[in-house]
Amino acid sequence: MNATGSVGRVVQRVAGSSTFRRFAPTVLPPIDKFVNKITGGRVLIAAALLPSLVLTTTGARSGEQRKAPLACLPQDDGSFLVVGSNFGQEKHPAWSGNLIKTPDATVLYKRRTFPVTAHLLSDSEKAEVWPELIKAWPTFDRYVEVSGRNLRVFRLSPK
Repeated sequence: MNATGSVGRVVQRVAGSSTFRRFAPTVLPPIDKFVNKITGGRVLIAAALLPSLVLTTTGARSGEQRKAPLACLPQDDGSFLVVGSNFGQEKHPAWSGNLIKTPDATVLYKRRTFPVTAHLLSDSEKAEVWPELIKAWPTFDRYVEVSGRNLRVFRLSPK
């Protein structure tokens, strides 16, 4: 995961703005889900800048399957790190609460779907990977600042 180059830097600046944080949570995920669905899992808009996946969780309250397109940081062991930034909103994203209640989920990554188990990183585990996450997407630090939250970081490990 690394948004480099002039386009990546511009997108990072925009992603940290208050205007972006207001509209992005309600606009971008539905568009990304729609594009991903109509392309048969071949396209995620966010993947133009960052590695991305579609996470399917079980709704904590509803029990329904819920899809969330997410930026991810693929790891050498085949797992993925995902950050519950929620675009810097005050509340944690719903998918993170879903994973806490039911850690078994499914990932669609590069047109391949497979089951995963989610592990919420402890503060010390998160501290180990945070520099790598910030290197890939510096805006995560901005999201911590504006949200006032300790962003949840999960490791999604293939079963």
